[in-house]
Formats: sequence, C-alpha cells, structure tokens
Amino acid sequence: MTTEDPKAYWEEFYQTKRTTSSGTPSGILLRVTTDMASGHALDLGSSNGDDVIWLAEQGWDAVGVDISETACERARARAEMLDLKGTATFESMDLTERQPEGPFDLVTALFFQSSFDFPRGEILNKVSKLVAKGGTLLIVAHASAPPWASEEMKERAKSFPTVASELADLQATEDEWDFVQVGIATRSAKSPEGEPAQLEDTVIHLRRK
Repeated sequence: MTTEDPKAYWEEFYQTKRTTSSGTPSGILLRVTTDMASGHALDLGSSNGDDVIWLAEQGWDAVGVDISETACERARARAEMLDLKGTATFESMDLTERQPEGPFDLVTALFFQSSFDFPRGEILNKVSKLVAKGGTLLIVAHASAPPWASEEMKERAKSFPTVASELADLQATEDEWDFVQVGIATRSAKSPEGEPAQLEDTVIHLRRK
C-alpha cells in the first residue's frame, strides 16, 4: 500500500491520467436499475460522473461524491452542459471524515477500491445505513487481478474484498436485507493490447426490507 496523501494522489491522478470521461455508465448499473423507479441516488467514488449523469438522465436525483475536487469540477461542468445541474450534483468529500445526508433509494460503490490503506469496510457499513426502506445497495469490487497483471498487482489482488468480507463489513443479515445477487460475476474486457479477456468481480446487490 502506498503512503502518499490520498487527496493529493487522486488530484494528480485526475489532472494527469484520467483527464476525460468515457461518457458510458457502468453495465451493471444499467442492469440493476432497469425495473427501478427513479428516486434519490448516491454514488461513492463518482470519478468523472458517468454513472451519476446517466442516472439523472433517467429521472433520478443523483449525488456523486469523490475525494478529488478536480473530478467533481469536471463532472459538474458536464452536468451543467447537459442541463442536469439540479439533478446531477457532485461533492468533494473525504468519506473517512463524514458521509452525505440520506436517506437514498439507491447507493452504489462500484470499484470503490484504492492502493491506499483506508477504512473501506467501515465507510461502506456507515453508508449502507443511508439506504431507505425498500432501497438498493450495490457494491462491486475487483475480485482478482486481470490476466495481464504485473506481479505487484497480483500480490495486491490477494487483499481484494471477498463476498464473505463484504457481508461481514456490512453486517448484512437476511432479517434486514433481501440478497438479490451475492457472489462472483464475470464480465468481458480487453487487455491494454486489445485482446479479449474475462474479469472477475465481487457483487453485493442487496435490497433493504
């Protein structure tokens, strides 16, 4: 794990590496929300805002939080350009210090992972309590290193979240939640050289009773 300051690291990352948006929402978000009525949504680690903006386009009041103000500024500019300023909002926030005000009908944490050692499980536990009755919690994490991974990345992958660790962190029980999808899922991807590959993700899709 790196010992750099997280905020400084992600500011540099968005200023120099991820400088543009894909403009495409996450595939699993599209599948999960297909039959959901729009409501109030929260996305953790919202990056350049693709998922939040897509939700707003579907009628959601969507909030994205990210530790990088650069990412949030970029996402706000896109939302304003698309006339979504009032329904797609972004706030720079260190979730180790505070959480947004709920409740939310949908809370997503899609690949909310980092090379930094941070209290991810504690954050997800706190944020899960913001899910409204009947609301949905969707957490997706890398389950293993990709086929093209370096030895360093393969070593880091040994500490990736598992289904058991995610549920333990959330303290999720069937008394409180419906377990819609809990397990390992595969998705198609391409290597940096453009070769097809299959990646594994840990998926926790819960609905509060």
